[in-house]
Amino acid sequence: MSLKPQQYFSDLVAKLLDGSITPKELDKLLYFFLNNQEIENWPDHLGSKEEVKERIHEKIRLELDFDKQKETKIIPLYKKPFFKYAVAASVVLFVAFTFVFKNQHQDIVPAKVVANKIEIGTDKAMLTLEDGTNVVLEKGKSYTDKNANSTGKELFYNKSNSSSNKVVYNYLTIPRGGQFAITLSDGTKVWLNSETKLKFPVNFEEGKARGVELVYGEAYFDVSPSTAHKGAGFTVYQKKQQIHVIGTEFNIKAYKDDSNIATTLVEGKVEMQFANVKQKLIPNQRANFDLKTNKVKIAKVDVYSEICWKDGVFSFEDKPLDEIMKVLSRWYDIEVVFENESIKKEQFNGVLIKDRKIDEILRSIKNSGIINKYEFKNKTLILK
Repeated sequence: MSLKPQQYFSDLVAKLLDGSITPKELDKLLYFFLNNQEIENWPDHLGSKEEVKERIHEKIRLELDFDKQKETKIIPLYKKPFFKYAVAASVVLFVAFTFVFKNQHQDIVPAKVVANKIEIGTDKAMLTLEDGTNVVLEKGKSYTDKNANSTGKELFYNKSNSSSNKVVYNYLTIPRGGQFAITLSDGTKVWLNSETKLKFPVNFEEGKARGVELVYGEAYFDVSPSTAHKGAGFTVYQKKQQIHVIGTEFNIKAYKDDSNIATTLVEGKVEMQFANVKQKLIPNQRANFDLKTNKVKIAKVDVYSEICWKDGVFSFEDKPLDEIMKVLSRWYDIEVVFENESIKKEQFNGVLIKDRKIDEILRSIKNSGIINKYEFKNKTLILK
């Protein structure tokens, strides 16, 4: 688990203990503890599970003792501001530390399931050069050519001093079960999710408009500002949509089997263009562009849930099971079959660490009660 989600959830624990946590943050902390009890690599940054449990217990005891000592008129506990935190913390402790542990030794997966053959997603990509040569990039292996070098998890392009006006393009393709990052020659950094393809120039012409194409998939952009490039803006092209950027961070989700393009602005400014329609976004807004109707809907969203995939976390808030399975199928490179069609729209709330085995993830979902049985046949997951 990377530092960012570790720090994020550590901060939420601190907020819970000092009473400043918001209901939304409390939900995330609750789901995180409920969904990640069984992992072997529990993040040390949070302290041990037992230490966290004791700290929260102590907080509840202190709050309740303080209430008893008050000499003001008695207010029912359920009406006190801290009550919702105490209840939520108690649920975390009772359910996460008792129910989940009690059930982790049950025979959850039928005997014919061989989930241990399903590999966890990792850093890997295919770089296609201008002459059509394909270069495999993968974790633990470095690569260097005249324009770029790779550490095995990120590809870095060099800024060229060439006076040539010829624009040369490369492609970076992330397969199912993969992820990768790239820093373009202008300093823009892009995180690429599973089953994603990016077209980009080897070098940008100084002072001229910069542009890349998200052919399909999901990508998070941290764009080098126009002030560092003689005012040159940055545009991301995706099917019928264009995103014009001054200097900002945003996420685009546009998979081949999606019927819409979802763009979430984290910070800065963007102007989106759909055919002849222009729409500006402000931070914490998501634009859903329907490819069938060409209509756009803007909504306020929780940014962390939209972008935490790049930091090693799945965050599902009231997501139907069929959408969740799309995400998992890409990361674990599996096919999913719903033998029981009625559970497709069952909703699940969860915050799950991505570097867990598929059976651990499925166990967390099963413990929520929305699926009863599942099995694997080779690399096909069958939900019953």
